[in-house]
Amino acid sequence: MTTQARRQRSSATEHRFHNAQGAEVKTRDEAFAARQEVSAEALSTSAKLELHNGAVTFAMEVKYNPNSYPYVVLGGQITSGICGAPWNITGGFIGDTIRLDAKRAGQGSCADTITIVGEYQNPPAYRGTYGFNGSTSSFKHTTVYHC
Repeated sequence: MTTQARRQRSSATEHRFHNAQGAEVKTRDEAFAARQEVSAEALSTSAKLELHNGAVTFAMEVKYNPNSYPYVVLGGQITSGICGAPWNITGGFIGDTIRLDAKRAGQGSCADTITIVGEYQNPPAYRGTYGFNGSTSSFKHTTVYHC
């Protein structure tokens, strides 16, 4: 292949760039430029977790920011398995360790808050403790991802 033929061939195979939404853009800078409008879906996602303590199982749906690490917990609910359900998850994080803070939203003469803490283990789960009204170490648990 001659030098001229190589130049013609390489100019015919120009780079094509796409932004994070999949739209074709003209330059690499446009492809990697931060967009001003960001959808709510890009800032949060959810995971279903189950906390197991032998005698009880808490069903949880946790909303978190997938663009951070450790993942910042944005909200969610403990929907069943705990006195006074539902409980609103008010904060925490998920990473090498987990921390979930929640307040009782349901009725009853139950505790007002719960804090769940744990360390990651394989297969994917967190082993740790939880407690009520400011305590974090009253009860042992294993919290697993629910697919």
